[in-house]
Amino acid sequence: MSAERDFVPLDLAILTISDTRGPADDRSGDTLADLASTAGHRVAARDIVIDDRYEIRRMVSAWIADASVQVIITTGGTGFTARDVTPEAVRVLFDREIPGFGELFRQISRETIGTSMLQSRVVAGMANGTLIAALPGSTGACRDGWNGILADQLDVRHRPCNLAELAIGV
Repeated sequence: MSAERDFVPLDLAILTISDTRGPADDRSGDTLADLASTAGHRVAARDIVIDDRYEIRRMVSAWIADASVQVIITTGGTGFTARDVTPEAVRVLFDREIPGFGELFRQISRETIGTSMLQSRVVAGMANGTLIAALPGSTGACRDGWNGILADQLDVRHRPCNLAELAIGV
């Protein structure tokens, strides 16, 4: 029988992707920061960039290269409008994609938004030992992504496996 593990707080970076939001009205970023902090994790960095694949890629790349950031969560830019380029911006940075993340998110979203979940292009992957999860820009979607996937997967105590172990190199 294995011994119970202690919780290991992770250092997260949160990136809001929006042409219209600023620090004063970044509700999705605030939601993710609150959920992460309440769970015992640390928000090591936070920023907002416009819906531009190169700005997104620049910021995410900087955090991937930063050894103090273990997890990057983006919010926004995962839909189907011409300005929604987050999946294209981050996917090329992945060493490995986690296809089940998007599949599970859409399954969870179907309970809330029905077949509109088809337009959710949520993606996740690993890059240089850093977990990257790209969520939609609504507070509800951020809560669904956190409560339905990330809360368990960012907890080393979750069994039989979790993504936190990959992010801390266990």
